[in-house]
Amino acid sequence: MNMPAEDAPLPRAPADRPSGNAAMRYLFLFVLGLAVGVIATVMAMRALDARRDHFPESVMHLFSAHMDMLDANVAGNRCAATDTLPQLQALRTIANDIEPAFADLREDARFAGHASDLRAALDRALASPPIACPGVQSAMKDIGSTCKACHRDFRN
Repeated sequence: MNMPAEDAPLPRAPADRPSGNAAMRYLFLFVLGLAVGVIATVMAMRALDARRDHFPESVMHLFSAHMDMLDANVAGNRCAATDTLPQLQALRTIANDIEPAFADLREDARFAGHASDLRAALDRALASPPIACPGVQSAMKDIGSTCKACHRDFRN
């Protein structure tokens, strides 16, 4: 009978042996941590975005979209009153939302003046609708100048 020496290491049980897949486990944990981090970041960003008031930005985007449609009408030589009136009417309706959209500026006299100037320019365009492209371009220039004046004073 051979007896192992007391100083000799005992053979390991199969559960005690390293599996050789340690690198794969670390890679899996790294990818899992990365995925959880990305998901948590997206959730946090959406929560912060939900607290923001999107109304001012939406009003400006919608106004810009209708101005772009008027510009496309001019570029396509579609400047009849039936082509331009719907856009001008939509712009006039949106102009009514300028002060409510920018509630923090509502009490500012300069801002109220710019909003009033915008509505006046749109009212002039609607009172005598342009029937040719030069008239549409003139109306757009008048409307655009009121926009630029306000953006010059209040846009960050």
